[in-house]
Amino acid sequence: MKRTALLAVLPLVLGSAAMLTQSSVGSPTPPVLPSTAIGTATVETKGIPSPSDGDLWPSCWARNGNLYAANGDGKGFSLDQEFADIAVSEIKGDQPGSLSGTTVARADQVGPIWSGAGYNRKPTGLVCVGDTLYLAVQDLALDFNDVPAATILKSTDHGRTWSWDRRKPMFADHVFTTIWFADFGRGGAAAPDGYVYAYGLDGNWRDSFDDTVADPQSVFLARVPKAKVQDRKAWEFFAGNNDRGRPQWSRKVADRQPVLTDQRRLYPQTYGTNASNLSVISQGGVTYLPQQKRYVYTSWTEYTFEFYEAATPWGPWKHFLSKDFGGYPWSTSKYGGYGVTIPSKFVQPDGRTMYLQANVCPCGGGGIGTSVYNFNLRKLVLTPSSPAPATDLPSSEVNLAAPSTGAVAIAKSSRSGSLATLNDATTTGSEDDFDDEVKGASWWGYTWPARHRVNRVDFTSGAVSAQCGWFTGRPRVQVKKDGAWVEVGSQSVTPAYPGDASAGANTTYQLTFPAVETDGVRVIGLPGGTRSFTSVSEVAVRYAVQLADGGFEATGSGKPAWVFEGTAANGVDRGLGFAHSGANNGWIRTSGTGWSALTQKVPVTPGTQYRFGAWINASANLPVAAGRFGVRLGAEGSQVLGEKTFGASSGYVHQEVTVTVPAGVHEVTVYAGFTAPGVDTFIQVDDFTVD
Repeated sequence: MKRTALLAVLPLVLGSAAMLTQSSVGSPTPPVLPSTAIGTATVETKGIPSPSDGDLWPSCWARNGNLYAANGDGKGFSLDQEFADIAVSEIKGDQPGSLSGTTVARADQVGPIWSGAGYNRKPTGLVCVGDTLYLAVQDLALDFNDVPAATILKSTDHGRTWSWDRRKPMFADHVFTTIWFADFGRGGAAAPDGYVYAYGLDGNWRDSFDDTVADPQSVFLARVPKAKVQDRKAWEFFAGNNDRGRPQWSRKVADRQPVLTDQRRLYPQTYGTNASNLSVISQGGVTYLPQQKRYVYTSWTEYTFEFYEAATPWGPWKHFLSKDFGGYPWSTSKYGGYGVTIPSKFVQPDGRTMYLQANVCPCGGGGIGTSVYNFNLRKLVLTPSSPAPATDLPSSEVNLAAPSTGAVAIAKSSRSGSLATLNDATTTGSEDDFDDEVKGASWWGYTWPARHRVNRVDFTSGAVSAQCGWFTGRPRVQVKKDGAWVEVGSQSVTPAYPGDASAGANTTYQLTFPAVETDGVRVIGLPGGTRSFTSVSEVAVRYAVQLADGGFEATGSGKPAWVFEGTAANGVDRGLGFAHSGANNGWIRTSGTGWSALTQKVPVTPGTQYRFGAWINASANLPVAAGRFGVRLGAEGSQVLGEKTFGASSGYVHQEVTVTVPAGVHEVTVYAGFTAPGVDTFIQVDDFTVD
């Protein structure tokens, strides 16, 4: 980070200038890939407090049914007791909002400070092996910029007393000194084998803020037999995969290889004095979800929660959500936090609904006091993606973004914290994504757990002001493909988008493109104005009966709308003055023989009558009736539903056919072409329509 951080962190690790760099422990793993396993993810913008005091709260669910958690800098669940740099609490209750607890140990009762004056203790991870508790604790410098040591403590009486090797810490020299454990449910019952799995960061516990130390960008993994967690010699570190893709393990910490590397930087620049240029790997937690057979790693930045998933403890880890709460100040209805974990005790029976714990320090820039400085839980819903193909039928009336479809609204951020306006069926409201970032992209859209066919987005703007509310230039449509966002081809916008404030408030723009099957769609562009944000009132998504790029004016780098069949030369005249309207037109030209045509598949409704039209200019060498415009059921040679022939013309002539779609047919092919006579012949085509 390039500016002073305002979320004055009480938690964990920072490294020193002498710590090992990422390159010193071998080649990093490839950049993190997008996830295809999680279909949709929703995170509430505020949490449910509990009668407690402190932050961090790594936790584990013991076999006796209670939850055990350790906090930093607070009183724990016994609010009538003294403040401590570390405390352990026993928490009772099965649902957020009805929890109670007792602080059972604190300060020196929990563990030592190894590094002398200028340091205190912070909990980073807690694991229950049956009813035995193991707690990872580190030495944190009072200036938050040095974590030289960490060790593992043990309790066999539910956190009342703790034991450890009093000779030296288990980890030193700023290596693997931020430790958390994989959470395998009650007593660790869902663990896949006889090991405890521990994740660690070198150096920092989060972005170093003032850049005097290196920011973490990789997560490392170790395993140790359940009966030997405090035996440092029994620890094995992930050392990469072998040629068969199986994990290799080494007793030497110097052999460790990252299981996850993410070098992204968020909020590269802000308008005010808020922190910027944030790294995304931080101390968090890993929780196993048995029903989804997925491990979820929760990380965070100053303004976002970052989520990753994997099928095994060692990955490959894939990113599936960046939940952006915007820059400071926050409000009591919208805030992020740090030390993000998912306690397995609160994963609901459906395996999709769970609660995550995160805190906001009253000494930071959030501006919401002590309201989130406690064991604080908010709902998280992770719906797995479905591999089933799309089953949508064409309809210009059906909104695939309606809440009943399972659509989850998405945006870069949201000023209010709510995206409900996107699909509330009204176009008079407004939401914007002002978040204090000088950002290069703004987007509004949806993800689904299942795939849908889409070919149109109706985007309605929200409020416009001198600060912004519009896209600079033309907004574009992107869809999800294999988890990544890609631009669709042959995009048209009606009416033309002006790319400035004259785009207007509560104005609807229809973006059309060739039909694509996807589980996510968004409108994205460069925000304009003096504060770089856009606004929205409604975003509707449809699989409509329509032609894409009928006037050959569309843009986009994805799949083209028109497909050519035959051997002739073909293409698009752009700005040459040959168009019937607009700037462009399509063309086919050849001196050879045989059939050549431009074609497009068009979604339709069975039993419905449609009128297809096009403007065509044919050269003097085209014989009478050698040209054909029509509609058929499939490829050349398939059943023709309607056709009109044409020959040479002295300019554009409108060709039109009316067809009735047979029962059971949901897609037809429109075509325009000619059978070449063996001499130089061409046609120019433009302004295809269907109604």
